[in-house]
Amino acid sequence: MKALRRGLLTAGLALLALGRFSAQSPKDPIAQANTALQAGEADRALTLLSSPTAGSAEAHNLKCRVLYTLEQWDHAASECEMAVRMEGNNSNFHLWLGRTLGEKADRASFLNAYSLSKRVRAEFEEAVRLDPRNAEALADLGEFYYSAPSVVGGGSNKAEGVALQLDKVDPARAHELRANIAEEHKDLGTAEREFRLAISAGAHPAFQWMSLASFFRRHERWTEMDTAINSGLHATERDRRASVALYNGASTLQRAHRNTALAVRMMENYLASPVKTEEAPAFVAYTRLAGLKDELGDRMAAQQERAAALSLAREYRPAQEIKH
Repeated sequence: MKALRRGLLTAGLALLALGRFSAQSPKDPIAQANTALQAGEADRALTLLSSPTAGSAEAHNLKCRVLYTLEQWDHAASECEMAVRMEGNNSNFHLWLGRTLGEKADRASFLNAYSLSKRVRAEFEEAVRLDPRNAEALADLGEFYYSAPSVVGGGSNKAEGVALQLDKVDPARAHELRANIAEEHKDLGTAEREFRLAISAGAHPAFQWMSLASFFRRHERWTEMDTAINSGLHATERDRRASVALYNGASTLQRAHRNTALAVRMMENYLASPVKTEEAPAFVAYTRLAGLKDELGDRMAAQQERAAALSLAREYRPAQEIKH
């Protein structure tokens, strides 16, 4: 489930988190840890969350999210489970538990994946039940429904029902969900139309332009992909809060092995931006930037980016595994 979500990044949850914590004292380790998480400073966040005062449900959820960015799924799930046990009526806690279990399911054996997938569905459904206006939870539940087999509770009809709920909460996400349902059914015309409707409906259309670009990449429509990337790039120039879309676009170009120089510039601009998010962690951006610069033949610069990644997250394995 991670791949799709990374392709549809939005800063919504991160911005809400920042707003929630801004009212707290800057000396509060939970608030400081959240700030570090959004900045991609995983090691600092974990240090702050090791404080004796950081034992609340919110602290466990934050630690789960830090470990999630580090791709330590087992440890992340344990922390999210603790948060849910301590505060079972929190929609976002169930959402993050569902996400971590989803990552575990993607890597599990068939039998384990079956049981984990049912738990993922249950957590997303509970997140939506607790807060029917939680757009993040609705989007993840819709993704589960259209991508999972019926034996674990998936189904396109269920996903369409979620899209109807999203219409009232976040129309852009509703169109993106319908686009993905159509793409799953090989109805590429409807999928493209829905992605374009999402652009029109989005408050920050740079995100939706990059989603459309990712769609074109998956179907090797290179000229249209490049046009969508450039449209998203121009949209970010007019909307500083959408800088995370630069990360999306650079990642799409990197997967397509096209225009590496532009991908480097976009990733660097994201890292230079004051608006970052845990869904596009800075240390992951540095790691990807190292790969891009290596493609350009600049090994020294690639190693510098690797070092920058490890300075923020020394246990991030993809950065560790880059050759010296």
